[in-house]
Amino acid sequence: QVQLVESGGGLVQAGGSLRLSCVASGRTFLWYAMGWFRQAPGKEREFVAAISWTGSNTYYADSVKGRFAISRDNARNTVYLQMNSLIPEDTAVYYCAADRGITATTEIDEYDFWGQGTQVTVSS
Repeated sequence: QVQLVESGGGLVQAGGSLRLSCVASGRTFLWYAMGWFRQAPGKEREFVAAISWTGSNTYYADSVKGRFAISRDNARNTVYLQMNSLIPEDTAVYYCAADRGITATTEIDEYDFWGQGTQVTVSS
């Protein structure tokens, strides 16, 4: 089992930045690929970004490419999502997830463990 706790969400104006953090505990964090997903009101949960266990491979949704950056610090059991140039359409609950496969994936069904989420609200 892996427990995931997100933090760093909040209210920000359009054009601003936020950095989300996700701290993992339990089984060895090093052996998990990690991902960020988001869910806006009335919409399905969607992929945002993913990173392999080494951090050498990253993937992004087209909607966030060039604005968001995923990274990880295995010594701190933490994965980050740096979000820049935020727009109102980025408003959602953001979830951190862990995949027991060590290569990163964009497929939501591949993820085995989920955090409770953190709210991000971007005002226009």
